[in-house]
Amino acid sequence: MTAEPIDPEVMELAARVFDLARAGATDELAAYVDAGVPVNLTNDKGDTLLVLAAYHDHPATVGALLDRGADHSRVNDRGQTALAAAVFRRSADSVGRLLAAGADPAAGGQSARATAVFFELSEMSALLDAPR
Repeated sequence: MTAEPIDPEVMELAARVFDLARAGATDELAAYVDAGVPVNLTNDKGDTLLVLAAYHDHPATVGALLDRGADHSRVNDRGQTALAAAVFRRSADSVGRLLAAGADPAAGGQSARATAVFFELSEMSALLDAPR
């Protein structure tokens, strides 16, 4: 059984929503998700919209995606979660939102906790270790 080719318009839409996540275009991205784009859409590197929003330091977009059911436990092909991406970017706001949603600092092959230790991000370690 061979896979059907993907419609070029679907590919264009997917590229657009990934760009919106990277840019932090929260309202436009939320509108696409509300209209039916899967909130856990994943690109060819395993990055979800949430991982991209966290990595590009867009806490409002992170919050909007979490509010729409984005899975904070998803791990990309490099073993990173959205929380690890937010820690790497030193985004206290995104880290706080992800932790409040239940993200696990130890999840992933390159966990948020390991990222904080490796890059000597003591302020991020403190956030991860704070009582919730």
